[in-house]
Amino acid sequence: MTEHLWSYQPTAGHLAGTDLTGYKVEATDGSIGKVDKHSDEVGDAYVIVDTGVWIFGKEVLLPASTVVKIDPEERKIFVDRTKEQIKSAPEFHRDKHLGDAGYRDELVTYYGAGAPFGGHPF
Repeated sequence: MTEHLWSYQPTAGHLAGTDLTGYKVEATDGSIGKVDKHSDEVGDAYVIVDTGVWIFGKEVLLPASTVVKIDPEERKIFVDRTKEQIKSAPEFHRDKHLGDAGYRDELVTYYGAGAPFGGHPF
């Protein structure tokens, strides 16, 4: 069931309508960048992370289910992936991937059941 992949975990503390743009993103082993864009759409929520110079300006799309905590006071979101897992994720290209079913399938394969690094069986 991949629909849960695109929804925030109940424990994340996400409030619909909260602008996460600019929030720092923390992997399980350290900072990975900042939120460049996000979606709160029910069943299609995600964050796009600009990794900056850490991995040479790569942007990655993280399904909302990877977010485990949002700290509005510190302006940080915490995800349940390591830096290496995020670095190895399919790269996001805004002009190519928004609305692209093939890219969405690639993300489901990567982050969903059977995914590398012990993906969750959503």
